[in-house]
Amino acid sequence: MKNFYLLLALFIGLNIQSQAIYKTIDSYKLDGERELKIQLPRNYNPDEKRTYPLIIVLDGDYLFEPIAGNIDYQSYWEDIPDCIVVGINQATTRENDFYYDNETFFPAHDGAAFYEFMAAELLPFIEDKYNASNFRIIVGHDLSANFINYYLFKDEPIFRAYVALSPDFATEMINRLQQRLSILNDEIFYYMATADADIKTMRASILEANTVISSIENEKFLYKFDDFEDANHYSLVGRGIPKALNQIFTLFKPINAKEYSEKVLTFEGSPYDYLVKKYEDIEHFYGFEKKLIENDIRAIAAASNKKDDLESLEKLSKLINKNFPKSMLSAYYSGMYNEKEGDLKRALQRYKAGLLLEPSQSVDKEMMLDKMYEIQEKMKR
Repeated sequence: MKNFYLLLALFIGLNIQSQAIYKTIDSYKLDGERELKIQLPRNYNPDEKRTYPLIIVLDGDYLFEPIAGNIDYQSYWEDIPDCIVVGINQATTRENDFYYDNETFFPAHDGAAFYEFMAAELLPFIEDKYNASNFRIIVGHDLSANFINYYLFKDEPIFRAYVALSPDFATEMINRLQQRLSILNDEIFYYMATADADIKTMRASILEANTVISSIENEKFLYKFDDFEDANHYSLVGRGIPKALNQIFTLFKPINAKEYSEKVLTFEGSPYDYLVKKYEDIEHFYGFEKKLIENDIRAIAAASNKKDDLESLEKLSKLINKNFPKSMLSAYYSGMYNEKEGDLKRALQRYKAGLLLEPSQSVDKEMMLDKMYEIQEKMKR
């Protein structure tokens, strides 16, 4: 529990640089106003064409801050993309908002109104004001974690990823989920979590649901389940959120040591081809382009050198020049290519020219000077 509160404090502290914007939406469906909390990415520019994944947080009164903090922290380190986070405050309306009929077990009355509010009013409201992409995530906890499942039953679900933290399942929901998830035609990410000290009745149904859901054979259905130790109904939220984001954005993550050894080095094509495919897959899955990052550049350059793939290294250097023309990165990797092909004079020119450019996260003036001295020593031999 102590670690949970330390994490919350960390996220809240980080979130100071990404303060929430408070908006009010006037809803015809709900016959009144609703308060929203909105977090935009750092350095968000509404005039840019870039779009961002949209995360809708139910129970925003208490669930918004830990999610927004996680997003801000992980996106800062490029583990996940920058996202737009929208929380819906429901402290005084949640039982009505999540109401379902006791016979059909589908949303009814105020619950049906809230269900329609999401697609008919909230999403258009957000997308009209902000650069949100079509890759949408919805997050809920207990009652709201049950409610998010109803959006799966649309012919074309409006969300691509679902985060159900200790869901309080309605009757028939588990069977309905099994039927629906088995016939999905588009990729859907689904994360569910419970804990050893979760509410007993909820935990029992969640474990039953996991048994059913984990048996589904559908390559379009991407599922992750966690059963945390030493956590309860509330503290599991702090542990489940980063795990859920990790699941949803696995493909987006920088190339790590495991991916490098098991996928990059064993890829049938060249290392450069692997990089191109990875970024194309990201755009296909998430609906937005990923900006080329230094971590992936280093990994592909290392693989190219290990395989003595000069063509791959040349293509990589051209891609870097295109994406980072004012950075030392462009000079460093162009010089690496020239050095690899044996043109030491040109490599030296590249490294010298790089001294006038801007340092990056991994390449600075000292590194450029070291390469210059190294080349000069080689030219003396």
